[in-house]
Amino acid sequence: MKSIYVMKNKETKLPSRSGKGEGLGLPKRGKTGLIQFQKINPTKLQLAKYFRSHMTYAERCFWNMCRRNQIAGLQFRRQQVIYGFIADFYSNQINLVVEIDGGIHEQQKDYDKLRTEIINLYGIKVIRFTNEEVTDKSDMVKQRIIDLASTIPA
Repeated sequence: MKSIYVMKNKETKLPSRSGKGEGLGLPKRGKTGLIQFQKINPTKLQLAKYFRSHMTYAERCFWNMCRRNQIAGLQFRRQQVIYGFIADFYSNQINLVVEIDGGIHEQQKDYDKLRTEIINLYGIKVIRFTNEEVTDKSDMVKQRIIDLASTIPA
């Protein structure tokens, strides 16, 4: 049976779990770390670019923490479009999305959960931190990413 999610009047086929059939399969990654062979809506791309230049305070704090491979030598990309979703930060090396959740995420927990499940189907792990964790407990945030990186095969 095919899995289909309906979001905003659009049907989206998800990859089959067996790896056979009409599934989309695992993403291919190029030398740049971008996920290849995904269709990116030009509007979504423009929105991602806007988000890169208008980061929240917590996102700027995290970016200063991880830029230039400061967390376990991992390279992170900001506002990466992944299969129709804009992830706050993405590390291609360990297939990890880092989401920084502000107050708005309290109102959209169901959407965030569905989004995480869909991204997980592509073999990408999602980890979430609150704004307060990023700004006030940066050492804990770094350590959780380091711990996670050591458990995920590269």
